[in-house]
Order: sequence, then structure tokens, then C-alpha cells
Amino acid sequence: MKYLDEFGDPELARRLLDDIHAVTTRPWAMMEVCGGQTHSIIRNGIDQLLPDGVEMIHGPGCPVCVTPLEVIDKALAIAARPGVIFCSFGDMLRVPGSERDLFAIKSIGGDVRVVYSPLDALAIARQNPDRQVVFFGIGFETTAPANAMTVFQAKAQGISNFSLLVSHVLVPPAIAAIMESPTCRVQAFLAAGHVCSVMGTGEYPALAERYRVPIVVTGFEPLDILEGIRRTVRQLEAGRHEVENAYPRAVRDEGNPAAMAMLEDVFEVTDRTWRGIGMIPGSGWRLSAEYADYDAEQRFSVGDIHTEESGLCHSGEVLQGLIKPNECPAFGRECTPRNPLGATMVSSEGACAAYHAYRRLDMVEAR
Repeated sequence: MKYLDEFGDPELARRLLDDIHAVTTRPWAMMEVCGGQTHSIIRNGIDQLLPDGVEMIHGPGCPVCVTPLEVIDKALAIAARPGVIFCSFGDMLRVPGSERDLFAIKSIGGDVRVVYSPLDALAIARQNPDRQVVFFGIGFETTAPANAMTVFQAKAQGISNFSLLVSHVLVPPAIAAIMESPTCRVQAFLAAGHVCSVMGTGEYPALAERYRVPIVVTGFEPLDILEGIRRTVRQLEAGRHEVENAYPRAVRDEGNPAAMAMLEDVFEVTDRTWRGIGMIPGSGWRLSAEYADYDAEQRFSVGDIHTEESGLCHSGEVLQGLIKPNECPAFGRECTPRNPLGATMVSSEGACAAYHAYRRLDMVEAR
């Protein structure tokens, strides 16, 4: 892959790091919003190469991790029903609910299938008209357009045995909630490039001005992240708080108009609960009234399921950037990828999974 070589060049990385060290005069704390960025930072040791006092705070940008426990339990209840084909991306199958996960449902006879696109689930519904097919639609603004288009097509084609279990969340309200927390230490943000490739950058200037924080849109390769950090530190040192696009090869200020139009047609903004964080007003999407017939939560009457988080799992504090994963008492002990207490240890974008996979277990042993 061309970009994997170009954006991982060690000589260019060293130049960026030299510039970051040269301009840094005091400690700074910045949050990378996206879990994919967290994994790149930990895998490449970027956080350990930064100047002393420049801290990367890992944010809540892992869609699997912030999916509420009660939504997982709703998915499990639907998947266990006779006559249901429950479709999901693979990273949701091992996310623990209150008592079990989707793999456990599959092991006792539930028809749980891994698909690579929501359109695959729609095709399954077309092929099985006598069964109910449900797709587990989670994620940020990145995955929402494909899910919206699938519901749009289901209605247009008259496929009535398809529905969507929706748990979509939005980044800008989460940034506002983080900044308004009394425990907030965040002084700047690296915004998620893939979210901005859909939604553009139009929502961020007001946030940067209101909270007086730099927001730099950043990609996911090592040089992308280092360039984002370099721009962020320069803003902080200069006392500026602006929105910068450090990912222009994928992000335009206006975003993707076609995707945004589809989202506006199929979804409407709603309050959403984030796992480990709580309810953030106006931070999610639900199906609009025109497409309410395709809402799996209503179709299967699971709206009254409510749950409580495990007392051992500190993933909420990890997602808010209050602690690092290795500072959780259960990390690497009661909670491992094989026996996870929370989604942050299971998801391919989870901070706990990154720390467990990329050498941070020695921090646990040293405690």
C-alpha cells in the first residue's frame, strides 16, 4: 500500500518529533478522539516519543466501546428469538452483555451471522422472506450513511422483514460533554478524520471558540498523528484555538453532501447513553418517523430492558480519559481479551485492547 509506506517513514517521523520537541515549553494534555488513532499511537510508541509532559488522553472514539450495556442486552434478546437472523460486524460478537455475548447466543442455536456490510443483511432478508433479519447498526458518523442507505433501500424495495437495531452516536456533543466535565484535563483535540470525511469540519469552529481549545483533524498513520500533534502543540504554545485540517487527502470542509443528505432523510437526532459515561443530550441518531417501521427495538418490544455496569470494570473512566487502561485494577488480571469485563478490552479500537496488545502489560507487573 502506497500510503502505508509514505506515512510511516521513520526519517520524516523524526523530523516531526524534532519540531514538536523544539516548540514545546510546558506540559500539555490533548485527546485523540478516535480509537483507531489510539491503537496507532500505542502500537508505534508515539506517546513515549513525545516531550516530557505532553500527554495523550485516550478519548471515547471507539464505537463498540461506547455502545451501552442495555443495547447489547437488547441485541442478545432479539438474537435469541426463534425465526430471527441477527447480523452484525464481527467486532460486536464478543462484547459482553450482562450475562453473555452474541457468540454464546450462537452456541445455543441462535442464528447469528457476521456480515461485511449492512447491505449483506438486506440481501439475507430478501433471500429469507419468512424470517426476520436484524442488523446491529452501531458507530459514529462514519458508519451511519451505509446503515441509513440500507434502511432507505429496504423501504424502497418493500422488504418488510428487515430492521435495524440502532446505536449511533455523534462526536461533537461528546467533545462538549468532555469539556464541561468538572474533571476535564483536555486542552486540545485530535479530531477523527474518517468522521470528518463524512460530516466535514463545520461543527468544530463553534466548539473550538466556546471552549478555547485547538481542534486538529487528523488521520491514522504515524505521520498523520505526528503532524496533528505538531500543529496542536504549536497552537497551544501560541495561545490559539482554531480548527485545522491536517488530513486534506480525505477530508473536505464541506464533508460528503450525498452522505449527509441520506443521514438527514433517514435519521433524526436524539439523546443517547454512552457506555461508562452516561446520557449525552443530542448525541445520537434514531430512525425518523418515516422509517420507524424498520426500528428493531420497537419491532421486538425490547425498549424496557435496563442494566447496570459491572463494578469491577472501569471502562467508563478510561473512555473519559480519567485513567489509562493499565490504571484499572482489573486490567490484565480479571479483565483480559479472553475474559473481558468490558468492550474496551474486546474492540479492535478499544484502549484497553491496545494496551494489552502492545507491551503495556509490564506496567501492570510493575505496580
